[in-house]
Amino acid sequence: MSGLELILAGLAALAAGAVNALAGGGTLITFPALTFLGVPAVAANVTNTVALCPGYFGGTFAQRNDLRGQSSRLWTVIPAGVVGGLIGGFLLLQTGEKLFRDLVPYLILLASGLLAMQDTVRAWLTKRLSEHHKGHLERWTWLVTGLGSVYGGYFGAGLGVILMAALGLTIEDTLTRLNALKQSISLATNVTAAIFFLFSGQVVWSVALVMAVGALIGGTLGGKLAGRIKPSTLRWTVVTIGVIVSVIYFVKG
Repeated sequence: MSGLELILAGLAALAAGAVNALAGGGTLITFPALTFLGVPAVAANVTNTVALCPGYFGGTFAQRNDLRGQSSRLWTVIPAGVVGGLIGGFLLLQTGEKLFRDLVPYLILLASGLLAMQDTVRAWLTKRLSEHHKGHLERWTWLVTGLGSVYGGYFGAGLGVILMAALGLTIEDTLTRLNALKQSISLATNVTAAIFFLFSGQVVWSVALVMAVGALIGGTLGGKLAGRIKPSTLRWTVVTIGVIVSVIYFVKG
């Protein structure tokens, strides 16, 4: 890549880092940016996963206090996230470039839809948890989070919404503690997929390093802007971008 293209990739990652810190959906910015810069679809997805990985450490570290008392759950869901991320990463590398590129507009539409449903999912979770449903579903948490993690290892955009819904189905707890658990699963899933991708030969390292720095700066800026920008407004902006990008992919074929 030229110096200008690297700068553009870094700016996209900076924007994604800020968006992830404020509302989520940063992959809907970085992945299309990489493909528009000429990186093949599979390599773009792999590079994006590796580059944005540090952001998940920050999110998990920031909510570490909310994980207290959840060690037994972590021993269940972290392995599920690791296995899911590994399976998803393996499936991605087994998908041919043409097939994956054909799937891209559908994956972006799916991710945009998940992001659009975030407030609805949160409202449903709040209502469900306030009703104190009694049951013995928690033992199935590993299954639903594992399935969600397979998607995370394969593409990743919208993973947080999937995991929150999955956790809300099987665990009774506060939204804050469920969100901390979700961050830990996302971290396990993405780190596993990223480590797996390191040996794939598909990582565009010059881009990944620039994007990692951009994402780190963007995440820091996003944290400072929290409260000044309405998350729902930003989220719908990202959803709109995602839909437009998917249409462009459909038209380009």
